[in-house]
Amino acid sequence: MNLLEGVRRVGPEEHVLPSGEKMEVGLFRPEDGAGIGELFRTIYGDGYPARHVYDPVELAAALARGENYPVVARGPDGKIIGHVALFRSASYGKLYEAGAGAVLSEHRNAGINRLLLSFAYERLAPELELEETWGEAVCNHVYMQRTIIATFNHVETALEVALMPAEAYEKERSAAGRVASVAVFRAYRPRPHVVHVPEAYADVLRFLYAGLDDARTLSPGEADIPPDSVSRAEVGMFPFARVVRMAVARVGDDFESRLDALEKDVLPQGFRVIQVSLGLGRPWIGRAVSALRGRGYFLGGVLPRWFDEDALLMQKIIGDPCWDGIRLFTERAAKILDLVREDWRRTQ
Repeated sequence: MNLLEGVRRVGPEEHVLPSGEKMEVGLFRPEDGAGIGELFRTIYGDGYPARHVYDPVELAAALARGENYPVVARGPDGKIIGHVALFRSASYGKLYEAGAGAVLSEHRNAGINRLLLSFAYERLAPELELEETWGEAVCNHVYMQRTIIATFNHVETALEVALMPAEAYEKERSAAGRVASVAVFRAYRPRPHVVHVPEAYADVLRFLYAGLDDARTLSPGEADIPPDSVSRAEVGMFPFARVVRMAVARVGDDFESRLDALEKDVLPQGFRVIQVSLGLGRPWIGRAVSALRGRGYFLGGVLPRWFDEDALLMQKIIGDPCWDGIRLFTERAAKILDLVREDWRRTQ
């Protein structure tokens, strides 16, 4: 299916603001670009990490490429008063993230964010034939967690510690330090498969998978890495957030040398967070986990369908995380925090 042609069939919806004025929720149109940039400047200044929201040309180009699908709320005068997007951020092409949520302060508590997400999750994602969606619900408050988990059937699978810089929330003064996020996933099309479990996290993964909305078979993951095998990995850098992500679809014999080279490159540049996602499809995952823990990496959780098969998230934080600033909505998320924090203690 031509993705752009498909989403053109997803027409806008009309709703009514508390003032009685009509509001429209619909897919991005080129004339919305400047208004999206103004929306984010009003809320975040020029500090929002996803820089494309300020660039109307790139917004239109990314939509045409099928990489980013902005959903906007338009006021009665056409002004953009809210935004969320479905976009590619994982290796697997049928897993899209929902994020970049923003609503003007004068229109909050009117259910606009819920309408935007409903359009994205219940209309746009099925039209795109997505198999999974995911999101990063910030932990400086619980509102987004409550909406995504309770209303749109996502399951908490990981905690990304110190993910977002405090500067991104400076204008609203809603964060005292770097902000954590709960990673949440929803399966539209189940894909039961085998995942290999490192011994260090056997109990943790049993807990995480017991609550997942898609079945897995757990198998040991302590085999030796094949000699002379080559890792399949990609690195993404996010300078404003000072975050680096290394996505390792296949761990090879060169994994440790590649990891050391990455740290040697990025740490002197001032990056504060390194995340490593390890594909769980090979039985030697335990060797990579041991190498990471020995270098101060600690548990993040599970990323379902990250490479089509699942991934284990590991993370390294420069400095102490702002644990006391983490606000969580569910008992499951609180349990994940306990597991993550305990592993941080053990590995530092």
